[in-house]
Amino acid sequence: MRIISGKYKGKRLTAPAKLPVRPTTDVAKEALFNILNNHYHIASLKVLDLFSGTGNISYEFAARGAENITAVDANYDCVKFIKKTSAELEFPITTIKSDVYKYLEKAASKADVIFADPPYDMEKDDFARIAQLVFEKKLLTEDGQLIIEHSKHTDLSDLDHFREGRKYGSSVFSFFE
Repeated sequence: MRIISGKYKGKRLTAPAKLPVRPTTDVAKEALFNILNNHYHIASLKVLDLFSGTGNISYEFAARGAENITAVDANYDCVKFIKKTSAELEFPITTIKSDVYKYLEKAASKADVIFADPPYDMEKDDFARIAQLVFEKKLLTEDGQLIIEHSKHTDLSDLDHFREGRKYGSSVFSFFE
């Protein structure tokens, strides 16, 4: 994985092979940030990265100037890797080891962008539960967005608050507001 833009542009990061992750591809990540750049001033965003894995998305937000980023993952090794990497790069990323659903149940602060990259093989009800909790708990700011990355074989367009889906290879970003 590499940082596409901003501070450390082009820097390659190598995660330990043992991590149970599937990082967002560079092509998909670049497309996502092109969309976000048209809607937001990245440096001013408060970001919540759910199922953060290697921290790939968090690093990209930080490299582009975001200073309030929280990365949540249930895997200890993933959280440890993000914490270590963000310290080395001096990125303002707060890491939290937690089950994402439990975290969302208790979360008290709002975010401008909530990005979720759960395992592609999850049941559709589990994807729906992410959106349900985000909107039920009012975790987005007024102009905020929830973005869920998922397989092209999963259709989330019938969920409440769905705005649009963008497909990149075998991945889809579903946008909710």
